[in-house]
Amino acid sequence: MTVAIRAAVAVAVLLFAGCSSTPSKVEPPPATQSEADEAVDAGRGEFTVAAGMNDTWNAVGQILIRLEGVSYEMRAQMLGIYTVRYRGERFIILTRALLATNDRKSLATEVGALWLDGKPNNSAAARDLLKQLQQRLPAELALIAAGGRGKPKH
Repeated sequence: MTVAIRAAVAVAVLLFAGCSSTPSKVEPPPATQSEADEAVDAGRGEFTVAAGMNDTWNAVGQILIRLEGVSYEMRAQMLGIYTVRYRGERFIILTRALLATNDRKSLATEVGALWLDGKPNNSAAARDLLKQLQQRLPAELALIAAGGRGKPKH
């Protein structure tokens, strides 16, 4: 994650959860689409979808409120986050827009999980929830694109 995104998440966490931030570190470049398909299974705790951030954030919210076992707690669209409880763990689902590259010229959004302190969450619960999101997002994004769903109603 970029320093700006990490800082924004840390500020949100401080405001909403009372946790401290962590120092930023240099991250590897974003995954390519073929690598992204395997990202959740590889334990990296993130994946990429070919859609804009606002639509992705809305779609993630629609999925989260309908998934059994997920307790939605808080959201912040400007930061692209949802705070959830799943399998006894409390963590953040983060959506963030990716910059266009020579290889990827269309809109893309990364979806990942973070602990409340902003560190990447690669727990079994987070990986499972991300896997479910990754499977359901294409259909939900298609509904949003067709005008079938709007912003999440929480």
